[in-house]
Amino acid sequence: MIILRLKDVMACTGLGRSSVYKFITEGRFPKPVALGDRAVGWVEEEVQDWIRARVAARDGKTVDGQLISVTEGGPHHV
Repeated sequence: MIILRLKDVMACTGLGRSSVYKFITEGRFPKPVALGDRAVGWVEEEVQDWIRARVAARDGKTVDGQLISVTEGGPHHV
């Protein structure tokens, strides 16, 4: 299992710091894992799954057998 730090998450997703944390607060992005008193990271596979869901939503495809729809709030199962 690989843990990504914020700069790596930002590079993978194209999101800025504030967007990452906003999406987490809204329940639209994987939650970070505490690594220490002042350090967090994200499970790489969870971030990659989020990216795959965004691409599937854009293309109107399914993820795990569920149709994905893109709305202002991001990808959602229909």
